[in-house]
Order: sequence, then C-alpha cells, then structure tokens
Amino acid sequence: MIGWVLAAALVLGLPVAVLILWLRVSGLMRSTRALEAELAALRRKLASGAVVPDAVVTEAEAETILLPPAPTPEDVPAPGPWTPPETELSGPIVLRPDRLAALARWLRENWVYAVSALSLALAGVFFVQYGVERGLLPPLARVGLAILLGAALIVAGETLRRRFGDREGATAYLPSTFAGAGLVSIFAGVLAARQMYGLIGAETAFAGLMATAALAVALGWVYGPLLAAVGLLGAAAAPFLVGGDGASDWLYAHFALVAAVGLAVDAVRRWAWVSVLALALGYTGGGLILLGSQGSAGMSLLLVVLAGLAVLLPVLRVWPDHPRPMIAEALWPRGPWPEFPVRLAGGAVLASSLGLMVVQGGAGDSLLAFALLAGLAAVLCLWSARAPGLGDLAALPAAAFLFRLVQEAQAGPLAREFAGQALDLRAPESAAPLTVSVLLALATLITLAGASRALARGVAYPVASGLAAVLVAPLAALGLELFWHPAPVLGAYGWALHVMALAAVMVGLTVAFARADADLRRAAHATLAALSLIALALFLVTTKTALTLALAALAVVAAALDRRFRLPEMAWFIQAAVAVLGWRLLVDPGLDWASFAPLGQVVLAFGGTLAGLAAAYLLLGAERVSARVVLTSGFAGFAALFATVLVERWLDAMAGADWAFSHWGLVLAGLPWLIVMLVHLVRLPLGGWLRWVRAGMAALAGLVFAAFLLLALGPANPLLADPRDLAALVRGPLVLDTLLLAYGVPGLILLAAALRLPLPRLLRLGFLVLGAALLVLYAGLEIRRIWRGPALGVPGVTQPELYSYTLALMLSGAALLWQAIARRSQGLRRLAMAVIGLTVAKVFLIDASGLSGLVRVVSFLGLGLTLAGLAWLNRWAAARQAG
Repeated sequence: MIGWVLAAALVLGLPVAVLILWLRVSGLMRSTRALEAELAALRRKLASGAVVPDAVVTEAEAETILLPPAPTPEDVPAPGPWTPPETELSGPIVLRPDRLAALARWLRENWVYAVSALSLALAGVFFVQYGVERGLLPPLARVGLAILLGAALIVAGETLRRRFGDREGATAYLPSTFAGAGLVSIFAGVLAARQMYGLIGAETAFAGLMATAALAVALGWVYGPLLAAVGLLGAAAAPFLVGGDGASDWLYAHFALVAAVGLAVDAVRRWAWVSVLALALGYTGGGLILLGSQGSAGMSLLLVVLAGLAVLLPVLRVWPDHPRPMIAEALWPRGPWPEFPVRLAGGAVLASSLGLMVVQGGAGDSLLAFALLAGLAAVLCLWSARAPGLGDLAALPAAAFLFRLVQEAQAGPLAREFAGQALDLRAPESAAPLTVSVLLALATLITLAGASRALARGVAYPVASGLAAVLVAPLAALGLELFWHPAPVLGAYGWALHVMALAAVMVGLTVAFARADADLRRAAHATLAALSLIALALFLVTTKTALTLALAALAVVAAALDRRFRLPEMAWFIQAAVAVLGWRLLVDPGLDWASFAPLGQVVLAFGGTLAGLAAAYLLLGAERVSARVVLTSGFAGFAALFATVLVERWLDAMAGADWAFSHWGLVLAGLPWLIVMLVHLVRLPLGGWLRWVRAGMAALAGLVFAAFLLLALGPANPLLADPRDLAALVRGPLVLDTLLLAYGVPGLILLAAALRLPLPRLLRLGFLVLGAALLVLYAGLEIRRIWRGPALGVPGVTQPELYSYTLALMLSGAALLWQAIARRSQGLRRLAMAVIGLTVAKVFLIDASGLSGLVRVVSFLGLGLTLAGLAWLNRWAAARQAG
C-alpha cells in the first residue's frame, strides 16, 4: 500500500510535466509563427520599395513589427462564472463573501447545467453499479459501457465547444457539462473495475486513473472552472458511489491524484478557488477512507503528499521560490497579505500538521506520524532556502511534533508499548526499546534543519529562526522526561546519556552560531539550551537538589552573558528561571519534600538558590528593570519560604505530629501562599501581557492563605477550643510562642506590605486593617496566656487579666499619640484618640462591674491620671500642628 502511495507521488509528475511542456511549446510555436509572418511582411515591403531601409520607423510601426498580434476572444477564454479577476488573487482570502454571492447568483441562473451534469455523471455510475436491464450485462460490459459513455460525453462536449463555444449563446456551459460528466463516468468505470468486480489489478487501475487525470488536466485548461469543478467533485465522489471495498488503502493515492489534477490545472489558469477545492477534496476523501480503514499509515502519507503538492504545483517549481511576506508577517505585526501560493501552502501545511498530530492507529502508525512530522519540518526548513515566503511554515509541523509527544504519552499505543518494556517487566539481559531514542533523534533532526536554515545567507529574522531551532530538541527532551518517564525503561544513566548527547549537539550549534554572528545572540541561546540539558542530566543521576542548583546556576550564567554581550533575551530567561525555581521550591518537589528531606539537602537547595539569585542581581545591569524586580521579589519570597521550612521542621521536632491542624500549623501552611501573593503583587507594576496572569496568581494565592487563616481564627482558635485538646495548647516561651507564629507574624507581614509595597489604595487599606487586627488578637491572647497558662479555652476571666487588657489599651493609645506627634500625622492622632475612647468605654462598661476592691480603685485612678495627661498632650500637639 505504502509503495503505491509513493508511486503516486513519483509518477504524478509525469503527466503534469508533459502537459506543462506541451503548453509552453505551443505558446512558443504561436509566437514564432507570428514573428515569422511579420518578418515576411516586412521583407515584402522592402522588396516592393514601400519601406526604405534608412527610413525612421514610428513607435506604432515598431510595436506592430516586434510584438505578436493581440489575442482574439477565441484564443483567450472568457472569465467563467466563478473566476475571480487576476488582481484579486492577492487579497486576504479566496472564498470571500462577494465571490460566494456571485456563485449563488450563477447557480440561480444556470442551475439546470449543474443538475444536468449531476444526472449524466450518475448515469455513468449506475451503469457500473446496477447494470442495464436488471443486471443482464456482465461486469466487463458494464465497465466498458461506463467508459464508452464517458468518452461519448467528452466527444459531444468538445464538438459543441469547437462549433459554438462554451461561454455564450444557447449552448453556453453545455460543453463543460458534458465533458465533466464524461470524466466522472470514466473515473467511475475504472474504480468499479478494480473495487467492485476485481477485473483489473491495482497497477492497471492506477494507470487508468492517471490517464483520466491527464485528460482532465487537458480539458480543464481548455474549458474553464466549471469543468474543473465538475471533474474534481465527480472524481472524489466516484469511490463512494461505485461501492465495493471502500476501505482500500490504495484509494489514498486516488485522492492524492484528484488534488494534483486540480492544482495542476489551476497552476496555469490561476482561478485560485479550484486549488482550494482540490485540496479540500483530497483531505476530506482521505479522512473518509480512514474511517473505514484499520490503520492510518496511508492517511499519514497522503497528508504529507498533499502538503508537498500544495507547495510545488501552484508555482510549478521543484525548488519553490515563494516571495515574502510570510503569513506570520501578515498576522503579527499586521501587514500586507502574502501571495495566494504562499497562503495555499500555509493552509495545506497547517491542515497536514494537525492531521498528523491527531491521526490514530497502532504503535507503528504513531511512530510513522512522528517521522513524517519531523521530515516535513526538516524538508520545509531546507526546501524554503529560495522561498522566503515559506520561511515560517516549518514551525507548524515542529509544534505538532511536540504536541503529539505530549498527547501520545496520555493514552497512545506507542507510549503504552514503551512503558510496558520497563526494566522490571522485560526479560533479563534484553535490550531496551529504541522508541525514545528515535523520537529524540527526530526532534534533533528538526533542530539541525532549522539551524541550517537560520545560518543561510539572507534569511529573514535570523535571531528568531535560530531561537526556534534550538528550542525544539530540548523541549522534546523535557517532554519525554515529564510525560514518558524514560528512566524506568532505559535506566537513569542511559536516559541521562541521551540528554548529554543532545547537549553536545547544542554545543556544536553554539560554535556554529558564534562563527556566523558578531553579536553572539544566537550563540547565547544555544549555550543556554546546552546548560539546561546538562542540568536535566544532573537531575536524572543525582538528587532533587541538583536540578534546583543547576537552574540557579543557569540564572547566574544568563546574567553574566547579558553583562558581557548585552543580550535582552537573557533577562527573559532569568525571569523564566526564577519562575521554574519557584515551582520547584513550592510545588515539585516543593515544601512537602523540604519538610522531610535531609536537612543538608534542604539548606543546599534553598541556600544555593538564594546565592544564585543574589549573584545574578549583582551581575545584571541596572537597565534590566523587569529582571531585577523579579530577582529581588524572588529572593525575598524564597528567603521567607526557607525560614518557614526551618521553623516548621523545628516545631515538628518539638511538638510531634499533633500540630498539623492547630492554630499555628494552619497558618504555617498558609504562609507560603501569603508570600506568593506578595511576590506577584510586587511584580504587577511591570505591566505587559503577564500583568493579568500575575494578578490572577496573586488573587488565587491570597484566597488560599485566607482559607488557612479563617480556620486558624475560627475552629482552631485556642480561645474557642476545648482546653483538653492538646493541639490547642500554646507552645513555646512567652511572647515568642505559637501565638506569635499564628497571628503576630502574618499581621506584621501584612502591615509591612501595606507600608512598603506599591499597592492600590483599597488593597493597602485592607492589609492595614487586617494586619492591625491580627496583632491586636495576638496581644490579647498573649495577655490571657500570661494569666491562664497554655490552655486559653478555660472558662472565666480573672481580675488581673481584665485590668491587663485596660492597661494594654492605654499604653497603645499613648504610643499612637506619641507617634502622631512625632510624625505630625492627623490620621494617627485620630486613631490614638479612638483607642483612648475605647479604653474609657471598657473601664466604665466592663471593669466597673468585673473588678472589685483595690484593683477597681487602681483601675479608675490610673485611668483618670492617664486621661488627664493624654488630654494635655493631645491639646499641645494640636496647637503645634495648627501653628
């Protein structure tokens, strides 16, 4: 089957080439005859003396002598009903609404011809499917009559065209109708001889289809788009109308032939929409055959053949020469649309790439799809050296290759077969499968072809082309590691050798780019790719800490490269590296690993990361504002996470395993999310398209922290818990205890954020209120612990405890008033007076009934003296501020 598809691709060029040569030679012969006639006329004039050799020839006479005669209406076919003007072929799309409206108008006026063509075509189909007079004719006669009917219709159409034309008069479009129906009938006869009755072999059937296709090309050139449409539609529908074995894989070659016929006709006539129709029929017909087939190899090959035909035939070149602009240039930034052949090739490559990405089958079919995607990407890279308009198309199959790599790992047969040969599942001393090796080699092929294209002289966007090239193979290696997990099958060391071999390729590309470029930007990209792969290899054969340290080292290397060569991309890489480091320290292996891993590895991971970020910050230039902000916020966030981990490990060793759902355990679990929220809020002023991503991440992290905090304030609050609950006990020395960790630390962090960070006004006010409330709660609970011990949930309040709250309020009001005077702040002065008023209310409403004896006397005496002093101080401060 595969051989027939390849044969179709090879043999297809023969009739097309013959037709093109015939057309070109015919044109040259007409021009030669015209020139000979003019030359003979000129000689006759010279011989008769009508023209003197030294006479001056006028411009009009020169044009008459040198130029061939203008074509007559009989020589140039008139525009068909669907034919767009030549000038419209540079527009953004082919099937525009105005053209569809013109088609609808033509069908309303000439629908009889469409119905006639359909009826005549079905007559040929029914000849072979049902026979004549209830099947009295044998199969051979049915096939022969269908072919003869088709030939008769073509002869009738050609007779009408030669005598009356095909565009005007009473016979307008009748020749196209008859000839198109005849082509369909011949296609149906050949297919029935093979599909239904088995009268001929595949070789003979394919030869017959080739001959019919060549005839369709010739007739389409003469008749116009109506015949082309009828012939293409009929040829595409014939396999389904004649019946038989509709799932035969060799029919993929038939649909490749149908597409080639339409493209070949349109390559010369330039109707544009005929090419679109031809490709659409090729893709649709192949997809329908795939539905009834057991494998997808034929469809995969058809997809590649269709993409190649769409590139080659519209320009009639073995080496395409499509001019710029590229499709990517038309989309972003917005620019002029490329020529129609560029758009046609882009659409076909996109459709083929998507098809190869999703086509399903067995393990062999999947591997073939990967190979074809890699081959298509590599060929487009090398093939487009003389076609700058196609310079961006290789990115489509390359991206499809990477997406299929991830998709295949989910439930694909190739990935299942690979995973089933793990070391602990296969027989001893048996060789490991080569699946991952082949996939990585295919990705490397794409990278090398892309690098070769990027190194070509005069290539557009050399930096972007080089970056895209060096990304493919490393991304494939990362995808294989994350989704395919090759180490259990190949062994960690064997898989690491694959990655190191790819790193060596990146080093080679670094050298090649360094020799070609003066600014070394592409060499720096390849260097970072090589270092990233080395880091991945270290991760495979060492501990989890190694990859984290390697990523931090990469950030330092990127900063050093930027300092030395002024490469803006290095700042982007640093930001990405900080994001990946955050993922590793927070999620994978994350805080769970840091809570139970050996302390030395944890200190090395966090300490090495902090040291790397600090070094990168010192190396980075002041002009890299965004990268420096990311480095500083990342350093602060990772330092806070490190401190949280150390405190958690210390408390775990002190308190055992009963602290997880305590007031301080819940807040400790939420503190990392508070840190993540603040880190993203710090980066919000950087702007750009990531602003909304950062805002969303900050909001999500804030909600997670709020959930932990609400649990600590409510069900896990030691004041509300059962005093017999061990998890509710306050642990640690006075002041520096679990209450400080649960309420004091987040309160201080929120207050510091409100005072120091560039936050929106409402968010700053919310942080101030929440932070102050948490500190007040911490102070109140700490006072209760002083008088009642570690179990705060015991009932009742003692008189010393009640007076302690009053004393704390008075001291707080005095401190706020002192700060108001020192800062000359009206807002702080009003807050201080509010706290003093709250103290007064507490003494008169609560202390008067809750205290007794000497304690009540001291309470009111102290309140009176304090209020007198504070009132004088407040009046003095107000007078100074007014003056």
